[in-house]
Amino acid sequence: MLEIYAGKNALKTIQEQGFKQELFTNFLGASGGPKWFTLFGLDKYLFGDFFKNRTTELNLIGSSAGAFRAAALTQNTPVKAIERLAYTYANTVYSAKPSPQEISAQAVNIVEHLFAKNGANEVINNKIFKAHFLVAKCNGLTSFDNKILQGAGLINSILLNKVDRRLLSKQYQRYIFKHPTSRLLINDPYNFSNFYQTLTPENIKSALLASGSIPMVMSGIKDIEGSTKGSYRDGGIIDYHFDFSLGNSNSDTNTLERKSESDSDSDSAVIDQGLTLYPHFSSVPKAGWFDKNSNRKVLNSSYENTVLLAPSAKFIKSLPFKKIPDRTDFTKLDASTRIKYWLKVLEETDKLAECFNEFVVNQDITKVKAFQP
Repeated sequence: MLEIYAGKNALKTIQEQGFKQELFTNFLGASGGPKWFTLFGLDKYLFGDFFKNRTTELNLIGSSAGAFRAAALTQNTPVKAIERLAYTYANTVYSAKPSPQEISAQAVNIVEHLFAKNGANEVINNKIFKAHFLVAKCNGLTSFDNKILQGAGLINSILLNKVDRRLLSKQYQRYIFKHPTSRLLINDPYNFSNFYQTLTPENIKSALLASGSIPMVMSGIKDIEGSTKGSYRDGGIIDYHFDFSLGNSNSDTNTLERKSESDSDSDSAVIDQGLTLYPHFSSVPKAGWFDKNSNRKVLNSSYENTVLLAPSAKFIKSLPFKKIPDRTDFTKLDASTRIKYWLKVLEETDKLAECFNEFVVNQDITKVKAFQP
C-alpha cells in the first residue's frame, strides 16, 4: 500500500545505517490542496510516534497545503493540530459559485481553527521542529486580483515556463517565512530569488494564508508585515512539488533576511548531510505549478538526499471513486457526498501509517526503491 523511494545518497545511507529518524534533518510538504488527505495517517504517525522524542532540529518546509501541515506539525500537540486542520478543511462548504473573497474568508477560518488559542506562538517558539512557509511574491500582471489582468499574467507565465523554468523569475520571487533561529537555505538550480523572512506573531497568519492563496481562485495577500510591499500568493506557483536541494547557512539569521537575488546561496551554505523525508501523494513530483501538465522532470540532483513516501496505485484504487481527493470535488460532488468521501479517505490513511510502522520495525530496506524522476 505504501511505496518508498530514495535518492542515490539517501539509499546508500539507509542501506548502511538502517532507517531511523535521526538520519533526517528536513521534512517536505507539497502543494496540492486536499490531495494531502492521503498523507493524514502518515502525518499523525510520524509526529505522534516516529519523531516524538526527537532532540535535534528538524526543518519542516511546505508550500500551500504543505505549509498548513507544517503549521500544524510544529505545534506542541501536532496530532491534535493536524486533526483540526483535516476535519475543518474537510467540512468546509462553499456557495454554488463562490467568489475569491468567500474562499479567502473560509481560508481565514481554517487558519484560526488550526492555530486555536496559542498555536501560532507554539510554532514560533518550537526549538526542535522548525516551520518554513514558502510563498511566491508576484510581480507585474500576476500581482493584480482583477481576473482579466491576472489571467493575462498567468498566460505569460505558462509561455515563459514552457521555454525555460528560469524565466519565471521575471514574474515571481520565492519568500521563505522561516522559524526565528532557522539557518536553512534553499539551493535552487533555476536561480529564483530567495528572500528569508522571520516568522513573527504579526506575520505568521498572513504568511500561511499567502502560501495557500491559489491564483484566480483566492485573493492575494497584500503587504505582509515586515516584508516588501506587494502581492503574495500560493507557494506552489514556484514550488509545487519542489525541485531544489537544501543546505545550512554559516551566516546569522539577520544576514539571511537581507539575502536578495544578487546574493549567492552557495557562498554561505553547506549542503546538508542529513536526509529529507518527503511524504507525498505522488511518486512523480513536478517542480512548479505550471509543470502540472508538462513532461518536465525534476532533477536527480534535487532528490539525492531525499526519501519519498507515496501511496501505491493499489491503495488509491481502494478509495471511494478510486482516486485521491482534489479541489474539483468541490464542484463535481454535492457537499454531503464530498464530505463523506473525504472523511473516509482520512480514515483509510491509517493503513499507510501501519505499513510504514511495519517497515520501520522490520527494517526491510529491500523494499526501498531507487528514486527515478
